[in-house]
Amino acid sequence: MPIISISLNEKLLEEIDRIKDEIGFSGRSEVIRASTRMLIADNKEKEELSGEINSILVLIHSQEVEDKVTEIKHDFEDIINTQIHSHLKENKCMEIFILDGSADRIKELSKMFHRSRKIDYIKLIVV
Repeated sequence: MPIISISLNEKLLEEIDRIKDEIGFSGRSEVIRASTRMLIADNKEKEELSGEINSILVLIHSQEVEDKVTEIKHDFEDIINTQIHSHLKENKCMEIFILDGSADRIKELSKMFHRSRKIDYIKLIVV
């Protein structure tokens, strides 16, 4: 089995250790392998989306990147039915987008936020 090396900040490492202990994984590598499998499965599910769909996109980001979020969302007004913006603790914001339209456009919007690398959390939920 190939071995890879990764760098993690202390907060992420603490979360991995907490999950390892809470769920009962044998080690950190098992947590990372399980997480990778979940990400791959989620990505495959999203790739298979087609036609007209309804979905919810949830973002959490720092207030500092508000302009980037606004810039991206303006290019997708054709699929955004509703947007809810809420201020959270520690200068964070939550955005909830209710989307209706082409699966390809919705996937494109999600990918744009992922590519910006300035979003702390992104979750696309297809309903």
